[in-house]
Amino acid sequence: MKHVLAIDQGTTGTTTILFGADGTIVRKAYREFTQHYPQPGWVEHDPMEIWKTVVDTVTELVSGGSEEIVGIGITNQRETTVVWDVETGEPIYPAIVWQCRRTAPLCEDLQPHAAAITEKTGLPLDAYFSGTKVTWILDHVQPSNLDRLRFGTIDTWLIWKLTGGKTHATDFTNASRTLLYNINDHAWDPELCEWIGVPESLLPEVKPSLADYGRATTIPAIEALPILGVAGDQQAALFGQACFSPGQCKNTYGTGCFMMMHTGAQRIASSEGLLTTLAVNGDGSVCYALEGSVFIAGAAIQWLRDELQVIQHADDTDAMARQLDDNGGVYLVPAFTGLGAPYWDMDARGTLVGLTRGTNRNHIVRAALESMAYQTADVLRTMEKELGSQIDQLAVDGGAVANNFLMQFQADILDKTILRPHLTESTSAGAAMIAGLHAGVWSDSSELAAMKTIEAEFTPAMTHDTREAHLAGWARAVRQTRCV
Repeated sequence: MKHVLAIDQGTTGTTTILFGADGTIVRKAYREFTQHYPQPGWVEHDPMEIWKTVVDTVTELVSGGSEEIVGIGITNQRETTVVWDVETGEPIYPAIVWQCRRTAPLCEDLQPHAAAITEKTGLPLDAYFSGTKVTWILDHVQPSNLDRLRFGTIDTWLIWKLTGGKTHATDFTNASRTLLYNINDHAWDPELCEWIGVPESLLPEVKPSLADYGRATTIPAIEALPILGVAGDQQAALFGQACFSPGQCKNTYGTGCFMMMHTGAQRIASSEGLLTTLAVNGDGSVCYALEGSVFIAGAAIQWLRDELQVIQHADDTDAMARQLDDNGGVYLVPAFTGLGAPYWDMDARGTLVGLTRGTNRNHIVRAALESMAYQTADVLRTMEKELGSQIDQLAVDGGAVANNFLMQFQADILDKTILRPHLTESTSAGAAMIAGLHAGVWSDSSELAAMKTIEAEFTPAMTHDTREAHLAGWARAVRQTRCV
């Protein structure tokens, strides 16, 4: 049996998975890495530490195995920005993470160009995206050797490291998240680069997601294996969920929450706070998608564990939430780094509202879980309004979907059926599928779609009045958050 290696470089850790030709997971390895918060609203990663997690997970996964591996697929946290010196091989500054809000003032300065930027990129002018992060790094480091510098999102950084500096490239899904790439012309846009202040010499080559990105030369365990597929994490998850046709939709519950709908060859310009972005068709070609981005979802559970220390393990949250009959009027709006879709409020900060003397840690845990469902409801209702039609079912994936309390509450608050597949590692699966198509492991998208099976369906069981009361409480909490 032929196998494909997927490197899934996420916001809080790196997962490397070996997939068989039947679409099942053979083995996987995982490493967390350090989150750095140098100032309120700032988030950084060490690119060299990220690279080490890739080396360690790949080596652990492959060493000692005898499987035939025919290619590598890469998927990554999008928008996170690295600038490095090609001669030293070292980043000139830590990676600025997609969640980081430090470039909000730069975005304010660019407001005269906001409408044109959105028309060219499909994105709102926001600190979320990569372009202003590059400018901030250059402005604060003030390097004298611009000709030696390269910019990349995490996929580009890993490709460069894996190939020993031979390939400086990205794919169109990641390029479309930079504020520098014109999704109408499918090319870097000189005008955008000039407005934002990014020299074109720093930019990587843009390739299709299904393409040859060179061979790995720097990790002995995968020496000479070709890199054959690359996609940003949410586009990879859309592909991994077999959403190959216009109208098909998925929601990923990871560090953030990301709902994405395939819209085919048609670019839908959102007027309701959604993103228009590029995604991957079943044959590997480019298509358009609508996306709603929620910045903090599973990261709120990590916050409960690491900062507040009210839980020891994320798995504890299901049982803790079930100890309560209801939320007790407690709502958490986890706007730790602002609010994403549909609000796009860079200045909002997290709030915990409805506290009484009877509030305990179970209420806070439950509020954190429910916040994922409420934010998803905000995005889905916006998407339905944009499309003028209803979405009947929602396919889900990501680590948090293992939480049955959350999935049932999501079905209740949406009044829609939630479909959880057997394989919830859709992001990694998508990267493997893209690379495997190029390697000939699978012949076409129909073969990939046939491998998807549903493990559980969650159907709504909440009354209309209860649902509306919950949503009204959430809306009040969001209004309070935006007034801070």
